[in-house]
Amino acid sequence: MLDRQDFIVFDEIDKHGPQTVRGTYELTPTELERPELAGIGPVTIEATATKGNQAGEYLVDGTSQFTADFACSRCVEPYPFANSAVNCDVPRPRLEVSQENEEVEIGSEDLDVEFYTERSIPLRDLAAEQVQLAIPMKPLCDENCLGLCPNCGVNRNREQCQCGKTAGDERWGALQDFREQLAKKKDV
Repeated sequence: MLDRQDFIVFDEIDKHGPQTVRGTYELTPTELERPELAGIGPVTIEATATKGNQAGEYLVDGTSQFTADFACSRCVEPYPFANSAVNCDVPRPRLEVSQENEEVEIGSEDLDVEFYTERSIPLRDLAAEQVQLAIPMKPLCDENCLGLCPNCGVNRNREQCQCGKTAGDERWGALQDFREQLAKKKDV
């Protein structure tokens, strides 16, 4: 028998009505497989699950909270991040297919649906999913972060780069020559 505190159990909802579960979980950056996470605090989640409108469908509404340290995508320095989010999931039974490689087309109304095969959802998995959804695609300590110098590696937010080179990509060198030729023609 599953511990009701750590799982949303669909059979319990069918039998006893809506179910509210809550938990706090320790997740690691390695477990989440997110290199931009320098560290993460406990993840607190509370979810209420009810029956949905379709057969086998459930609605899971909840909130999650966590704090973390991200590595900035530009300067690689850690910076604090806090997230408090409201989430809504719609679990439905996995669609049956007659052949192993048969494709099933889903409609636009199914894009927010999670399909299940087990009659329960581990709350820890739901917490990990909420963390994954909250992580920015490109974490930045500040929108105006100058990042690292591509030549000497100095953090340009803290000190002036002394290498004197302008960052450039040599693959664009031919266009630089073209630009100079256009500038000469313009001056004539």
